[in-house]
This record gives sequence, C-alpha cells and structure tokens, in this order.
Amino acid sequence: MIIILLVSAIVLLVGLLFFEKRENRKGMLPTKTVLSLLFIITAISQIHLMQPYTLFIIIGLLFCLGGDVFLALPQDRMFLFGLISFLLGHVCYVIGFIWIAGPSKMTLIGIIVTMVLGGFIYAWLKPHLGTMKKPVIAYILVISFMFISAWSVLGMQQQPFMARFLIFTGAASFYISDIFVARDRFLKNDFINRLLGLPLYYMAQFMIAFSIGMVRL
Repeated sequence: MIIILLVSAIVLLVGLLFFEKRENRKGMLPTKTVLSLLFIITAISQIHLMQPYTLFIIIGLLFCLGGDVFLALPQDRMFLFGLISFLLGHVCYVIGFIWIAGPSKMTLIGIIVTMVLGGFIYAWLKPHLGTMKKPVIAYILVISFMFISAWSVLGMQQQPFMARFLIFTGAASFYISDIFVARDRFLKNDFINRLLGLPLYYMAQFMIAFSIGMVRL
C-alpha cells in the first residue's frame, strides 16, 4: 500500500507541475486536491495507536489540505485563507511535536538558527508585503515555532532515529518550500518557484505523515 501511495503521489506531482507550468487551474485544482488527500491517507494508514500526537498531526494535515485547495483557487482573498489554514496546520504540528519532545540542547540551536533565518526572510519580504504584512509576520512566527519544535524532536534520544529524521527533515523541507511560495507571491511569479517548492512541500507532508508510525507514543 505504501508503494502504491508513493507512486501515485509521484505521478500526481508530475501532473500538477505540468498544469502549473501551463497555468491550467482546471487541471491544477483536482490534481492538487487528490495529491494532498494522499498524505491524509498515508497518515491514517500509519495509525497503530490513537494518541494525541497522531490526532494533532492528522488535524494539521487536514488544515494543510484546506490550504492547498485555497491556494489553487484564483481569487486574491484565497491566498489569505490559505495562509490561515496553513498557520493552523503548523499550530497542530507544534503541539504534536512538543507532545513527544521536551526542550533539549538542540532546541537552543534551533532557536538561534530559526531566528536568524526568520529575520532574514522577513527583511527580504518586507518591502513587498503591503497589506499582508501582519498575516505574514504571524505566519513566519508560527512556522518558526514549528521548526524549533522539530529541532527539539531531533534532540530527543528516547525517540527512534527514523521518527526524529522524518519529523526534522519534514519540518525543514516545509520551511524551505514556503520560502518559494513567498517568493512566488510577493517577489516574482515564476514557475521555478513551484518546480522547486512543490516537491519539497509534498516530501515534507509525507514525511510528517509517515512519522505517525515511527514515534514512540
């Protein structure tokens, strides 16, 4: 089943990039929706115990699915709705990650790295944000907390290595993919943003989904 899910995801991702290149929203919306549904199915298929971590991650993935649908719609206000949906998804991820990992030395490293990155990204985007400044600041703060909490998981030796690897790499990939989303929305609308950002985003979501079956609850 895992092989079928991943092969299907790769095929759909190629199709999505094809529609993105052609700016074909009629093809983009259903393809993106089905592709995002696959990481929900992947998460559900990993469940071995319904614990808080599992619940928060699945809810977070559902919010992200909603965000994907909003961003695929053409209206400008849909971008804001998408931003809010992803923000709520990150809040769920933060709660889930904190549930399985407390502060560690890696948390401090994560705070330093993420503060530097977040400051640089905001300074880079600030001249181009206009009325979106407050929502973007809120989003940067929340995704930064998500990334920091993933650093905490990385330092939690009680968790299996594969669980820590999936969560941290997934969070980092998500963070980087959002840089391409921001560049596309606020600086330069360019297919290269989707070509690089979408594979990173879906890789992140599938890694986080697979972590459900790896963490020690």
